[in-house]
This record gives sequence, C-alpha cells and structure tokens, in this order.
Amino acid sequence: MIAPALALARRTLMGAVRRPQFLAPLVIMPTLFLAVNTGGLTRTTDLPGFPQVGGFLDFELAGAITQSLLLGGVMQGIGTALEIEGGFFDRLVASPIPRVSIVLGRILAGSAIAAGQVVWFLVLGLLFGATVHAGVPGVLLVLVIGVLAGTGFAALGVVLALRARNASTVQGIFPIVFVILLVSSAWFPRELLQAPASWFADYNPLSYIAEGMRDPIISAVSARAALEGVAAAAAMTAAFVALAVWALRGRLRDA
Repeated sequence: MIAPALALARRTLMGAVRRPQFLAPLVIMPTLFLAVNTGGLTRTTDLPGFPQVGGFLDFELAGAITQSLLLGGVMQGIGTALEIEGGFFDRLVASPIPRVSIVLGRILAGSAIAAGQVVWFLVLGLLFGATVHAGVPGVLLVLVIGVLAGTGFAALGVVLALRARNASTVQGIFPIVFVILLVSSAWFPRELLQAPASWFADYNPLSYIAEGMRDPIISAVSARAALEGVAAAAAMTAAFVALAVWALRGRLRDA
C-alpha cells in the first residue's frame, strides 16, 4: 500500500511542477491578500485588546498560510476530479494495487505541497520584516501544524472530488470553505470579534489551527496554543482522510 501511494504522490507532484498554473494560485492570491491587509490595516494593532505584536505582518502570516493551505485542498480536489473525468482514475482502479493507495497518494502529495507553502510564507515574512519570536522551535511548530492542516484540506478536496466527480463542481463547492475561514480568528483576534462571528470562531477548528501557527510567530511557544493547534489539525486530518476512504468505497460500489 505504501509503495503505490508514494509512486502516485510522486506522479502528482511531478504533474504539478509541469503545470505551474495549478501551483501559482496557491501562493499568489494569499500573498496579495497578505500585502493588502498588511498595508491597509496596520493601525489595527493599536486597538485596545489587540495582542502585543512586533507588526501587523507578524499577526497576519498565519492567516495567509491557512488561506494558502485551503487553496491547496482546492487544487487536490480539482486534480482528482480531472483524473476521474479523463478516465485515469478508472485505470487505477483496474490496476493491481490497493485501492486505498489511490486516495493516499493524492493526499501525500498535498502534504508535500503544504510544506512548501508554509516555507514560502515564512521566508516571505522574514524578508519583509516579520519575526518568529519562538525561533527555530517556533518555525518547526508552524511547519508541523501547517503540514497537518494541509493534509486535511487535501483529503477534503479528494472527498469532494469523489462525490462530485467533476472539476467544475469541486471548484464551485470549495469557496464555501472560505466563508468558514472568514468566521475564524485567522485574520482578526477572537477577543475583538463581535457576535455572532465570535461564536463561530470559538467553535471553528480553523481558529485553533491559525492561532497555533500564529502563537510562535508573535511570542514564545505557549503549550496551550500549540496543543490546540496540533490537535485541531490532526483531528480534522483524521476525519477527512477517513471520509476520503469512505468516499472511495462508495465510488467503487457505484462503478
């Protein structure tokens, strides 16, 4: 199971490199969003109750990473749907490999791409004056949470592709996830949100993922924020991977 999954992941990564139009949006749009927010909302750090930060860029980096990882899930969903439409998925099903490797390969590719996305924004932030206050351990923590979350978003994309079975539907469904991002604390402190946004943010796993990555950037590592971030990302990933395997079995039954 592992060897076929790794081979399929490598194929997916090579295909992504050869088609940069799939990779570029993962960083271009969140980078532009980060630039606009940082340039236009810098004075929000003066609001009473805003966390103590070295600059607004430090605070926004985690939100940009989370947005980028969500877009990575879109890419994996669209890629899976295109393979279904083109018949490659059916050829994989007919091949002598464990069926679960088909979804695991796509999800593992999403994990690798997620690592690159996290590194991109950390390097970009450092180049433009951000500081990871927790140092190297903080960087590693951001990477761990980011890769876990990116894996979960990739699995969600696969779930949607297996259920929708065409790329346009996946592309149309996934923006709903960004609405969930907007009602989290990815872009603004939970303490300053007003109801009902604050209610949603309190129960939104994206809040804990973003805060888990933000904490080592703006301060020393906090055990609570780190554990909550890792737990939220891991739980979401476990749930979506299980759903992807379940959706695969449903697809095989319908075939």
